Amino acid sequence: TYTYHTLPNNINMFRKKDDEETPLKKSMVGKTSYEPLRSNEGNGKCAFGAGGRSSDDLFKQSRDVRGSIASMPRKSYSVSADGNVSMLTPMQMGRKELYDSLPFTATFGLQKQERKLSQAFASYAADLDMLANSANEDGFIQMEDVAPQPKPGSEEEARWKKTQHKVMDELEIEAGVLTPSLMMAVLIAVLVMFLSGYNTGVMNAPAAVVFPGHSIGIWSLAVSAFAVGGPIGSGVAGSLVESLGRRNALLLNMWTFFFGGMILSLAPDMYTIIVARFFIGVASGSATVLVPIYLGELAPPTLRGTLGTMTQFATVIGILASALLAFPFGTPDPGWRYLFAVTPVVSLMQIACGSFLLESPRWILSRDPQSLKARSIIKKLRGLRFDYEVETEVELFLSAAAVQDNEAENNGSAVVQMFQDLRVRHLAVAAVLLQMAQQLCGINAVFYYSTAFFEGIIDNPLVGTTTICAVNVVATYVALLLMDSCGRRVLILWSSGGMLISVIVIVLALLGYMPNVVALIAVNVYVSFFEIGLGPIPWLIVAEMFDAKYVATAMSLSSQVNWTCNFIVGLVFPYLDEYLQ
Repeated sequence: TYTYHTLPNNINMFRKKDDEETPLKKSMVGKTSYEPLRSNEGNGKCAFGAGGRSSDDLFKQSRDVRGSIASMPRKSYSVSADGNVSMLTPMQMGRKELYDSLPFTATFGLQKQERKLSQAFASYAADLDMLANSANEDGFIQMEDVAPQPKPGSEEEARWKKTQHKVMDELEIEAGVLTPSLMMAVLIAVLVMFLSGYNTGVMNAPAAVVFPGHSIGIWSLAVSAFAVGGPIGSGVAGSLVESLGRRNALLLNMWTFFFGGMILSLAPDMYTIIVARFFIGVASGSATVLVPIYLGELAPPTLRGTLGTMTQFATVIGILASALLAFPFGTPDPGWRYLFAVTPVVSLMQIACGSFLLESPRWILSRDPQSLKARSIIKKLRGLRFDYEVETEVELFLSAAAVQDNEAENNGSAVVQMFQDLRVRHLAVAAVLLQMAQQLCGINAVFYYSTAFFEGIIDNPLVGTTTICAVNVVATYVALLLMDSCGRRVLILWSSGGMLISVIVIVLALLGYMPNVVALIAVNVYVSFFEIGLGPIPWLIVAEMFDAKYVATAMSLSSQVNWTCNFIVGLVFPYLDEYLQ
């Protein structure tokens, strides 16, 4: 992808060639020679590659090369991967950079990367603007005459800041645009993640009242069957989302939740509950793949991190809802059936609102770039009024898809190839170990079995479980704030250290060295430390640190490892707890 900037007064931009003297024009005077990045002599246009790079690359290039895009109405030529040339304003160029650089997934904590890219492009635009005043009468620039940074307090610095703020303001305006069509689609899709969280914790409270007399083994199978279906669902979702489309795959997921929830609510015995939990696990596993892709492809890049945060909050609120509803419904038959019936009721509401689910324009355009349906959907999602605005948005979709799809091409075994690539091998190992740590630290033992854990420690174990779930929601919000100001590595280390200290305190309290209430406090502290590091970062690190070529492979491998360890925890913990007692 090459991006052509229209520069005033026939300015020509050149890149310095190290230790060479290659005159480009007889009229050019000076000791230093420059090689044109891409220029059309006589028409005032020059080019530099701007698509698909990281924000660090943009910051670096903003120091090395300067041009002019200060006049906001001024257009630029953008050549997409298919060779088509279009006109882009500086703000549209910034949006194109975000489209090309950010993955089409809604990921929790991605806001920091979005802001970094926006700030990088705004600084880049301001640096380019400074070059406009440095051209001589012939339109040439001697780069050694251009100051690397505007002097503090100078007119140039004021101009630089004004341009940067103007570009940033226009890029941020998009983040506040929420059309009714987008809001409805987001609400319906996010409810899928609510059901995933709800079914993570729904088996916690009614363990003693669902078919009393069941063995530890049969109940642990009923709980962990959820984690057996999870990896199957996440594995199948990848192919379904491409063959059926994002909308139809989501509707199929909702029907799976509905039938699984109905079987669970009407189960005549524990074996039927195990089967129902398996199907709900399949639905939950596929939801972790479908929802981030669907929301990421519907929303503009400046909203993908925010929507990823919504999915995370929907999950933890679902866990909290399962604990709260256990107070009235965590009772003997038929009470626990009403508790399980929340899943089919919510999924049926989603299906009834299915007409508000719009198909992903990216998926439609990938099959038919001339699709009128895709253009109509884009117009609804972005609240656009004019056809040329829609066409500009279509070009951004096609350009970003071409950049990311080309980088994602893979041959042979994707996982083997990833581990053979020395550049990403350590990242792949780190991603796998972080997923193992996230589950084997025992967090889901808390959400699966905390009610049983608190028996004998506090008068009403359900109060302890609900407190943990509420703390989990608050800690998720704290984690969002911390991820904007702290590095990922720092959060992982603090999270792991805090959890280690918490479990030591829990053991000491259970052994009688401390009051029982200390154990309850320590469990809540343990959950809080989990949410600021080991909870979100193992998933976020894949989206942030892997090249587009390996993101899908790394995400799939991470998901499989995570669900496998989840199953081990769900199956083994009841036996471990029984043995220790």
